[in-house]
Amino acid sequence: MSSHGSAGSVFTATIILAGVAVALLFDTYYGHGLAWGPAIEEARAFLEEVRPDVVAFQEIFDVEECASIPPEAREGFVCQDWAPGAPTVPHMILGPGYQVACHLEKSDKCAAVRTAFGTFRGCSQDTCYDGLEGSRIDGCGSGSRIGRGIIELAGGGTITLVSVHGSSGISGDDMDCRVAQVEQVFVDLGDGEPAANGGRNLVLGDFNTDPRSPSTLLADASARRWADFVGPDLAFDFVNEYVKTYKNLFCIDNLASDRFEGTCWYPGHTEGHPPVSPENNFDHTPTVCNISVRGP
Repeated sequence: MSSHGSAGSVFTATIILAGVAVALLFDTYYGHGLAWGPAIEEARAFLEEVRPDVVAFQEIFDVEECASIPPEAREGFVCQDWAPGAPTVPHMILGPGYQVACHLEKSDKCAAVRTAFGTFRGCSQDTCYDGLEGSRIDGCGSGSRIGRGIIELAGGGTITLVSVHGSSGISGDDMDCRVAQVEQVFVDLGDGEPAANGGRNLVLGDFNTDPRSPSTLLADASARRWADFVGPDLAFDFVNEYVKTYKNLFCIDNLASDRFEGTCWYPGHTEGHPPVSPENNFDHTPTVCNISVRGP
């Protein structure tokens, strides 16, 4: 990403889930959040190599929950050697030099920024729970699946980051929740302004629908609502190519912007970029984009 004269850099949208080998423990104690030791190490090695400026995470385990997990369910997981004050999972896999902000009442959905690149407005700590602005939607679970963060760039200026983790499922209620979440992005986050209300906006994450698939557009009102706002002839367009990053089945992990364009690569899909996990511990493939300001 380059802006205000800063050097070109990397913007990364990373979506991580656990492997089926530990599904039972995850269902019971870890909620499918990134918590298994080998998967954490794979994510750490990948991010150390990429060294992104911005990362969006979905389904990250909150280490503060380790206090309630029994000893027999800790071995091999992040809670095995946990003690109060231990680093969060995002900091474990990113290393030093990053600031993390999470969605309202959703500590498993967070964004991170490399502090040499910028910091989140209003966040003065390494980790700011509830650090991304958002609001609840009645009937769609707790907390906010849409989070707005203002990144104040080290080189001057700002970027409005909108982190998305759409509700999963194919029921009518699930689709209705995703429609309402798209409304939060582009119409009203709950404060009278769309989440994407900045001069330069990045909207990214796991949409849990595929707004560029004809069959999904036909079946899912939330995909159609995304298509109302994002496309080649609209104010926002997709930065990433159409690559099926979820289990090689769907393109639900996306980056859209009104001001940025770029090129992306996908570990395990793009030639020369091996998968993050040879053991298939993740069911989403990271999307790595080098982006710059579009046009004059």
